[in-house]
Amino acid sequence: MHARSRTALVPALLALLAGLTCGPQAAAHPEPAERPVSSAAASGTFRNPLNTGPDPFVTYANGAYHLTTTQGDSIRMWSSPSLATLLDADPKTVWTDTDASRNQHIWAPEFYRFGNRWYLYYTADDGTDEHHRLFVLESAGDDPTGPYHFKAKLTPPNHTGDFAIDPGILQHDGKLYLAYSGINPYQHNGLNIAPMANPYTVSGDAVAIDAAGGCPEVREGPEFLNRNGRTWMTYSTCDTGKPDYQVWMMSLPDNADPLVPGNWKQHPGPVFSRADARGVFGPGHHAFFTSPDGTEDWLVYHAKTTSTNTYTNRTTRAQKISWNADGSPNLGTPLAMGATQNLPSGDPGSGNYWINDDGRTSGVGGVTYSGTWNSGTGCAAQCFWSDDHWSDRAGNSATFTFTGTRVALLSVQDTGNGIAAISVDGGPEQRVDFYGAIRTGETLQYLSPRLADGPHTLRVRVTGEHSAASSGSFISVDRAEVYRD
Repeated sequence: MHARSRTALVPALLALLAGLTCGPQAAAHPEPAERPVSSAAASGTFRNPLNTGPDPFVTYANGAYHLTTTQGDSIRMWSSPSLATLLDADPKTVWTDTDASRNQHIWAPEFYRFGNRWYLYYTADDGTDEHHRLFVLESAGDDPTGPYHFKAKLTPPNHTGDFAIDPGILQHDGKLYLAYSGINPYQHNGLNIAPMANPYTVSGDAVAIDAAGGCPEVREGPEFLNRNGRTWMTYSTCDTGKPDYQVWMMSLPDNADPLVPGNWKQHPGPVFSRADARGVFGPGHHAFFTSPDGTEDWLVYHAKTTSTNTYTNRTTRAQKISWNADGSPNLGTPLAMGATQNLPSGDPGSGNYWINDDGRTSGVGGVTYSGTWNSGTGCAAQCFWSDDHWSDRAGNSATFTFTGTRVALLSVQDTGNGIAAISVDGGPEQRVDFYGAIRTGETLQYLSPRLADGPHTLRVRVTGEHSAASSGSFISVDRAEVYRD
């Protein structure tokens, strides 16, 4: 479920002074397998997030990963030869629309290759949420980045005037089906499946699937895996603003009709859900993709680093999945933000590396501080290596030295944070507000311009200033991610 006008965000509590950037959290540390690794393996690893948007979809094609997330006013795509460099890839706008009936609240794009064309599915409305409908674009050639042209509106005959979001395509026994979330007898946002004559034509009525989910209000974002003689349909439940947004699953035998609801078998309980000890809340609205060499299955999803009911802070993350002895997919447990993982098999790797706030690094460089800074491990799994530095003293600075082409700064946002002045190589300062209405863990605060490959510096200066909404002027420093692409 996406941001809805009728939903009010839960206001954040003001933190105590000592916890403004490193609030009192349970002393939960990443498991050893998730801890950052040595520089020897750095080029074959990556860290989340992959993108700052929600509702992700990833496909590997034509030598690159291609990622879309919900942008609202358009459809943008990020492409990169390595998963590790998606965060610093420059987006390409592949679709905007002048038709006022469908050019607002553009959500959840997904794209599939059929024949020698790509078909991009999405939902949009005219500014009124209840008017969300499903649409499909067609590419001009065999390139997932387009160009695209509008192809069709997708409307099952028995739901011509009904709310519909989150289109996904089921390929089963050589036939295509449109799966989506919309009006049905079970939920306002319930699972429906309709037959398709081709990638852009719905050819019959939708049937409703009575799917379990732990929360009554939402069944959305259906996605599919086919293996071991069954099609596995995973879907998200609960409102996406809730920390309990999670993934459930049903399955369908090969050669069984997906339009017969009784053919779908319910899997008991969630298969992917919040991991409080790792600082991960509301994981869902996911998709699956395969490694470049086709040997591994991967999950891409959005999640938050706050347990507050909010539509903000949903960022795109990825991790490898496995398969159980009974043939079902095992999605595992969400990893902490910043957990270092091996890249997918066949990924060419990158020159990326990290610099922690305490100076440890998997590459070249480090960080030095001027003035007195606080440091501690109170932010636990919400921070990289479970620690960060913070200061509200005007003039204090943290200076990263690194070798690469770009640097990203990730740190805590909070209600007591202020405005930093950030500069690269001693150049002009850019003011960046670290304030957040809700305290969140590792958050992308700054992404530098592209630089000539070589040694550089990134300075973060405490200005002592803050917005009217903030209760303080703290600046948090957690992790720098260095790129060499």
